[in-house]
Amino acid sequence: MPKKIFLTEHDLAAKAKEVRQATGKRKTVVARELGVAYPSVFNAEERPDMSLIKMRIRMIETYSRYKVVGPVYYLERK
Repeated sequence: MPKKIFLTEHDLAAKAKEVRQATGKRKTVVARELGVAYPSVFNAEERPDMSLIKMRIRMIETYSRYKVVGPVYYLERK
C-alpha cells in the first residue's frame, strides 16, 4: 500500500512551488499553460494564507507524478 502524505494548506503552496520549479518553468509559462492569469500562479505559491487550493492542486497534478486526494478534516478537543 502506498505511503500517504498529509499536507496542510501551507504545505500545498510550498509543494506547488516546488513542482513548478522542478520543471524549470517560469510562473508566466505555467499561467499560460493552465489558462490562468499570472497573479493566480504567484498567489498560489507565495500566499499560503489565500484559499487557492484548487489552483495548487491543479499545479501539483499537472507538473508532478502525484494526485492530490482530499480534503481531510479532523476534530480536536477544545
